Amino acid sequence: MIRRDKINYYLDLAEIVSQRGTCLRKQYGAVIVKNDEVISTGYVGAPRGRANCIDLGFCIREQLKVPRGERYELCRSVHAEANAIISASRERMLGSALYLVGTDLKDNGNYVQNANPCSMCKRMIINAGIEIVYIRDDKDNYRVIKAQDYVDNDDSLHGEFGY
Repeated sequence: MIRRDKINYYLDLAEIVSQRGTCLRKQYGAVIVKNDEVISTGYVGAPRGRANCIDLGFCIREQLKVPRGERYELCRSVHAEANAIISASRERMLGSALYLVGTDLKDNGNYVQNANPCSMCKRMIINAGIEIVYIRDDKDNYRVIKAQDYVDNDDSLHGEFGY
C-alpha cells in the first residue's frame, strides 16, 4: 500500500469539503492547517439564512453571462477561502497553510484549470497571516504559492482576475 503524501492528503480533505458547496458552476473547498492540525474548513455557499443557488435553481452571474473572475459582487456565495478564514482566529492562522481545490460542475467535475483565489480572497489570505497556499491542479499535482507573492505581485494594480 502506498501512503498518500501529506499535501495531497490535505488537498483531498479540501476536495471532500467542496462537496458541501452550493454553487451551480463550481465547487471549491478550503482547509487551513497549522502544525499538522486542521484549524478550519470552508466551501462555497450563500451566507447563513440566505437561499443558495442550488435551492433557487439559477445563478445570476450565469444568467448575465458574467465571465470567470469578474463581478463577484453579483454572486450569492461566500468563497471557500473566505469561509475558512471567517471560521478561524487570526492567532491560529498565523504561519498556517491553506489548501484549495476547485472542481468545475460545467466540465464534468474536472478540476478547475489554473484555479487561483480571487483578489478579495488573496487580501484575506494576506491579512489572516496564512503563509502558503496549495492549489490542486489534478489528483496528484498542485502548485505552491507563498502568500508573500500576493503582496509582491499585487494584481489589484493591474486589473488581473483570479479564480
